[in-house]
Amino acid sequence: MATKKNAKTAAQHIDKRETFVSIQQSISDNDMSMEDKLRTLYEIQKTDSKIDQIDLLRGELPEEVKDIEDEIEGLNTRISHLKEDIQTQDKVVDSYKKAIEESKAKSAKYEEQQKNVQNNREFESLNKELEFQDLERQSLDKKIHESTAIIADWKASLDDTKTNLAGRKTDLINKNKELATITEETSKEKAALQKHVDELSAQLDERMISAYHRVRDNAKNRLAVVTVKREACGGCFNKIPPQKRIEIEQSKKIIVCDYCGRILVSSSFEKDEPADEKNAK
Repeated sequence: MATKKNAKTAAQHIDKRETFVSIQQSISDNDMSMEDKLRTLYEIQKTDSKIDQIDLLRGELPEEVKDIEDEIEGLNTRISHLKEDIQTQDKVVDSYKKAIEESKAKSAKYEEQQKNVQNNREFESLNKELEFQDLERQSLDKKIHESTAIIADWKASLDDTKTNLAGRKTDLINKNKELATITEETSKEKAALQKHVDELSAQLDERMISAYHRVRDNAKNRLAVVTVKREACGGCFNKIPPQKRIEIEQSKKIIVCDYCGRILVSSSFEKDEPADEKNAK
């Protein structure tokens, strides 16, 4: 009997677009009563909600860690670019200094030539060359001054970036420690709860579980199975008609909220103690 049922389940095609409404008829041939199915699904929901609470303990730490890692990567890239820019600008300054030395050599040459000129025309020509070289050196000195100022700014920015990087690395270490502590403290409990969910899920039709996860993933509060509270859906809080409330209490078929698509189960499910807890006592 179990072999035939498993073979049938394995052969089923799971359409992730299916809702609880579309699979109501197809899961009616399971050996479990509908009330047992609903109770099992509700127990899965309660256990998943406990897992959600554990994940909430981690809060936004994983996202914060990722953000810091991205920031550190950006700072490292900025440091690399600043170093490259400083090196490039240093080479430019060196080229300016070399040009000044070459200009001085030319001026010395022209001054020496002036001592041996034969006429005023040659003297004036060499004098103009000297004036040009003097202007050239002034221009180069100005460029060196400007480049030196730029380099100083970049070096200051580099120091600030390095300081910021060191601080963010410390923040990352602390955040990772905090995340590791929380993960270690809750990992065993979460694993036990997940095992319980897996065991319960194995008892139900795969299409039903697939629909459950689809509704749960789309719900803001992650609730796919809810009880009736004060004559209203426990998920979206819209009022439920009297006849539908009677059917919900009977637990003989799947009843879905017309507004949010969640499965509605009897409020008695919430009050009933799970069988394993009763046995534990």
